[in-house]
Amino acid sequence: MNYETRYQAAQVVAGSVEQHFAQHIANTQQNGEHELATPPEALTIATIVDVAFWASLRREEGHSPKISLAFLSPEQAEQPLIFDQRLALTPSSLTKLGPAVERPGIHLGVWGKGEDLYVWGTTRIIPSMCFVLEVIEPGLLVIKHRGLDGFGKFVNVAVLKGDKVKIIDEQSASLPDCPAMLTSLLGFTTPSSWNGSVDVLVQLAASMRAHGRGGTLLVVPAGTQAWRESIIHPISYAVQPAYDGLATVIQQEAEEQSSRNWQANMRLAVEGVAGLTAVDGATIINDKYELLAFGAKIRRPPGKPSVEQIVVTEPIIDQEPMIIHPAQNGGTRHLSAAQFVFDQRDAHALVASQDGRFTIFSWSPCEGMVHAHRVDSLLL
Repeated sequence: MNYETRYQAAQVVAGSVEQHFAQHIANTQQNGEHELATPPEALTIATIVDVAFWASLRREEGHSPKISLAFLSPEQAEQPLIFDQRLALTPSSLTKLGPAVERPGIHLGVWGKGEDLYVWGTTRIIPSMCFVLEVIEPGLLVIKHRGLDGFGKFVNVAVLKGDKVKIIDEQSASLPDCPAMLTSLLGFTTPSSWNGSVDVLVQLAASMRAHGRGGTLLVVPAGTQAWRESIIHPISYAVQPAYDGLATVIQQEAEEQSSRNWQANMRLAVEGVAGLTAVDGATIINDKYELLAFGAKIRRPPGKPSVEQIVVTEPIIDQEPMIIHPAQNGGTRHLSAAQFVFDQRDAHALVASQDGRFTIFSWSPCEGMVHAHRVDSLLL
């Protein structure tokens, strides 16, 4: 099939994405990992992106397709569902298949070379570093890959929305004061570290964003009550004693953590805490992942100054930092989170907006101010 790419952003992003996968797969192989996906070539990437974009603008029985395409052969998948006849990779074929594969975790398998690509079936299990293109909504596509541990949030590589292209800047992880959670979102975790603290926060962030109601999660140091100075009392939903459901799952033995049962329990525990953030006010946990309160109202402690400026960054190539007043960064939820971190400098605040924006607030000793990290492009 001689397919002509018409979506210009597909051509723009293809070279950078090809380099990303080639480099990371090569580096991972040098570290002893060998069960990895085949890196896609630029022409293959451009073709898949182009077809998926035009498919996203179509409707089937009144619904826009929400699909995930994985570039791998049937032999590289585990327990694949293989069609008797291959389907040409076209907007029409993707639109028709959309209703069957829109549930989370199902990928349409795509294989071939260059422009000669076809859909061979579906799979739920893909190899590490496998190229995945997800259609989120009409005109919104995310290029990502599965992490080395095979569990948790996929690592985003690029986000395309209409004619706008955002390529994730991996160098953000090496900047001073970069929160460990941001490093994890950028994909720099080892295969054995999913149960590390930052990875749990990533799962909480993704779940907070998914419920779509907006919310605030405050993470405070265990063993101190200083955070109470920044909260209005009485707290609507204080928890006494602290609830350790999530902490208990995290602390289970390494042998249990490799089981599907443990992964299911982890998801349930994460969703339980993240769901509380949908209640008006802030949810508060400590850095041992014990739940302390939810529905809490943030205040400025008596005699403390108001936060007057913050630095805002997004881990996107060519994106420059901005120093602004916190009121310019969002509504009341963002302003109160910035104030909380300004007063409680050993704490973090995770804020989800109803429109999908997600911000991590942390204190930056290098900048001497609150740092707002925009990470919604990493959570799609």
